[in-house]
Amino acid sequence: MSQKTSEQMTRPSPQTPDRLGKPGGPAGAIAAAAAHDAGGLDPSLLADYLEVISEVAGNHRRLNRQELNRFRFQGRRAALEGVPLRALVELYLTAAWRLWRHLPSVRSAASQSDPAEAIVAAGEAVLRAIDEAVAAGVEGHQLARRELTRREEAARRELFDDLLSGRPAAGGVVSRAADFGLDLAGPHAVALIAAEKPFVDGSSLVTRIESAVLGAKGDANALVASKDGLLVVIFAAPDADAVDYVVGRLSQELGSRPERSNGSVPAVSVAVQLRRPAGIGRWQITLGRARPGAAGVFASYEEAIDARELAHRLKLDQPVVAAKDLLVYRMLLRDRSAIADLVNATLRPLMAARGGAIPLLETLAAYYETGGNTTETARRLHLSVRAVTYRLERVATLSGRDPTNPADRFTLNTAVLGAKLLDWPRLPLEN
Repeated sequence: MSQKTSEQMTRPSPQTPDRLGKPGGPAGAIAAAAAHDAGGLDPSLLADYLEVISEVAGNHRRLNRQELNRFRFQGRRAALEGVPLRALVELYLTAAWRLWRHLPSVRSAASQSDPAEAIVAAGEAVLRAIDEAVAAGVEGHQLARRELTRREEAARRELFDDLLSGRPAAGGVVSRAADFGLDLAGPHAVALIAAEKPFVDGSSLVTRIESAVLGAKGDANALVASKDGLLVVIFAAPDADAVDYVVGRLSQELGSRPERSNGSVPAVSVAVQLRRPAGIGRWQITLGRARPGAAGVFASYEEAIDARELAHRLKLDQPVVAAKDLLVYRMLLRDRSAIADLVNATLRPLMAARGGAIPLLETLAAYYETGGNTTETARRLHLSVRAVTYRLERVATLSGRDPTNPADRFTLNTAVLGAKLLDWPRLPLEN
């Protein structure tokens, strides 16, 4: 748009003589009635529309650039004032049909030699003018709406980044969050969704997920956006039911998880099976604990990230992993030196086994996860019970600790968990 055109759109509408009669004539009444029919709009949104239509009906001309710019500006103004596009179009069309019988050219057609032809010519000119005026108004409205949408998206993204930056006081984040329906005085939690296919803002799946969690548990709102290929969901979490509700809605939209490439079927909750896969491959939700305030959102986000990392290290396969269920592992990681010493002293002898330590570590992990059930351990590992028993005996021989002995169980189980957390023996232990 040229500078001249932009200036014309922002100027107030010029005062145009009332071509429909003197002050107190039908123009004002028509505008008021049309505004009422359109839902109580401001009649000034018509600008000089009635006068222009009246003139066009008489001289059959096209609308000029200045007139189109004025109607385009009124469309922009309507959008900025929150007037729906449908209501704006109704205002202009209603004003036109109310105006028709009052047009001087229509009223005087009866005195002409061919009144039908005169009315047809006036009708064609008026309809064309209405079309041009409404099209200009719609264009202005749509351009303004796009501008407002871009501004809102930018403000929303800025708020999202500030909440996850660890700078809770940045730029009045609490008041800005309220503009998007987030009352940070109450507790909020963060859900982090990771999938084989990265999430992208504006995709149909992200839009569906956002719609699914908006308004969850009353009028609580949510903020949904992608970050580094992950999807982050910030939502109000006043109680456990609210958290379960949101997680359930997320699971439904994500759909059932595809089977692993090795053919094993993971445990999938009933809620997850209600929808077909979302086309993003295998996914997992990690959930931070609910806390109040902007700082609480950041803390919950960090917990969700830590839970994702721990789930990866521990090879946790369930669809939803809550940070509150991993507190013992976080505690172990707080003293890496101590856990490394335990792994080194307890499990390093297993390296001498044929095939290395990994098969024995996998057997120990499955054995303790099944509560010491050798049959279930064999099923999980696709081994015979005899093979599992043999591996447990090798652990006892090499380490000097019997996995089946309650006195040694705690030490071995903790050491195995530590090995998972430290990714040993794939990674060397810290000195």
